Amino acid sequence: MYVCQIEGKEAFPAIKEKISLSEDAINSKIDELIEDQLVNDDRSTLTESGRSSLSVVLAGGVFDIIHPGHIHTLNAAKDLGDVLVVVVATDNTAVKMKKRRPLHTQEQRQELVSSLSTVDLCLIGQEDDIFKTVNRVKPQIIALGYDQVHQEKFITEGCKKIRLDAKVARLQSPIPESSSSKIQKEYGKSIHGI
Repeated sequence: MYVCQIEGKEAFPAIKEKISLSEDAINSKIDELIEDQLVNDDRSTLTESGRSSLSVVLAGGVFDIIHPGHIHTLNAAKDLGDVLVVVVATDNTAVKMKKRRPLHTQEQRQELVSSLSTVDLCLIGQEDDIFKTVNRVKPQIIALGYDQVHQEKFITEGCKKIRLDAKVARLQSPIPESSSSKIQKEYGKSIHGI
């Protein structure tokens, strides 16, 4: 339901698609959640208690070429909470960060990241203000990859400005030498060496 709220989608069809239960069983579970005051009477949105009972983790990056470092980092981020929301950098932001044009468009990168089973929701970021997306998602934890340039202090102070109490977790990669840029360079060398 949380993911549907963020996306502005109807919850019941999404739940039915994800969970192999009968409509009656799903409705019965929703009735229980309403009784426990975790879901609103509209049967589609979480109450404040329902939302605060979820631990949402936010991770972000360019994700131009998905590699094992990304997989390990996203798995580690998912382990920190209940819901993993990943933000893919816009094409313009990717150019600023990587000093090169990405191989895949922001929509293609979003589709690739969305296809990972560990990811509950993938969004395309906002230009020039990461805290617009942070405010939309309202995560309890912001997971930073081992190679991300953002400083924990910058994230913490930005969250305070939007009145969000989120923890920042710096994740380690078991394969820190893995990067999309390195893969692209190595691939370019092998192509030109033929």
